Amino acid sequence: MTSLCTSAIILYMFNFDWKRYTKVYMVFVAILLLGASFFGGAYYGYENRPGVEKVMGILGKEAPSSFKDVDFNLFWDVWSRLEEKYVDKDKIDRKNLVFGAASGLVRSLKDPYSEFLPPVETKQFQEDVRGSFEGIGAEIGIRKVTLTIIAPLEGMPAEKAGLRAGDKILKVGDTITFDLTLDEAVRLIRGPKGTEVRLLIMRDSFDQAKEYKIIRDTIRVEIVNTEQKPDGIFVIKLNHFTESAAFEFRKAVQKFYASGSKKLIFDLRNNPGGFLSVSVDIASWFLPAGEVVVRERYADGGEEIFRSSGHRLLTSVPTVVLVNEGSASASEIVAGALRDVKGIKLVGIKTFGKGSVQEVIPIQGGSSLKVTIAKWLTPKGEEINGKGLEPDVKVELPKEEDQDPKKDPIMEKGIEVLKGL
Repeated sequence: MTSLCTSAIILYMFNFDWKRYTKVYMVFVAILLLGASFFGGAYYGYENRPGVEKVMGILGKEAPSSFKDVDFNLFWDVWSRLEEKYVDKDKIDRKNLVFGAASGLVRSLKDPYSEFLPPVETKQFQEDVRGSFEGIGAEIGIRKVTLTIIAPLEGMPAEKAGLRAGDKILKVGDTITFDLTLDEAVRLIRGPKGTEVRLLIMRDSFDQAKEYKIIRDTIRVEIVNTEQKPDGIFVIKLNHFTESAAFEFRKAVQKFYASGSKKLIFDLRNNPGGFLSVSVDIASWFLPAGEVVVRERYADGGEEIFRSSGHRLLTSVPTVVLVNEGSASASEIVAGALRDVKGIKLVGIKTFGKGSVQEVIPIQGGSSLKVTIAKWLTPKGEEINGKGLEPDVKVELPKEEDQDPKKDPIMEKGIEVLKGL
């Protein structure tokens, strides 16, 4: 029986038309290759279609009505006239013309946190993000189109020189700051340890601007400070929401319980912010699991909601939060969440109002685009960006010349409020 089956298979193989089968197979493979080539080409063409189609959101369609009044030929008209009329034709750098046009496009948004970065600036920005920590030790931002000190870091050159949260920087060296982007200003202020930078500063209490000469240094940030006060009060001062801040805060909570204290002052003054994930982690010590910490709202109206992990060890601890004009970004997220969800009082001065999210997008040729893609809202929907958080208990500080360095009016008011809880 086995012999018969084997013979039948061999006979079938001899009778099978291998040439015909091979031709069919080759045709099938050719069709597959053509299909793959077509769809691959179509995808490549879609991804690399003209920028104007990407901007308008069209593909082989009529432009939407909102673009009807936009004449994209204007760009090329200006370019051609420069090529035709500019007196020093040999000094025209066409690559810089493109960079300048892209930069102006982004600047027209009037958003201090959105910026086009040519290749050199992109490389420097990447180095800064990885941790170039030589400078004056101050977080800066832009408030009402003016370059402003958000918070001088404790013990760093800016603080030692006398700079304060809210100071307006009018000039860096000989460069007027009015038309600088935030990153351009940062690059001017930062520099090697031991070098000097001159800042022209205007303060509300000044009659006229004053120049400060500051020697740059290596910047080291002490993340958390703790202090035990009388009457069962414990202070946790968080200076920055760095990557290690969540771990340092955990150690501070352990110190709080080891001290036997019953009430907590959470000091976020002059904390310029940091990582969103760290702010959510720290808020989770105060909030039950699942409670909203912050809402991130995008251009299309969609929201991403970040919720508490529910560490909860501080949920039932009487707490007040201290804030001032140097409290920004992640500080405002945590302060807003603790007030909205737990009714915790904010004591001090209105916060800075930095509540937006930026994304860095690589662009061809080594450039990049840093663009604001979302805004932060408190759990109850209060927008932070450009507005800040008004304290529940506002503290009026005495004039600069009348201030006593040994007194801390905001801390004193915080203790007073906490004793009443």
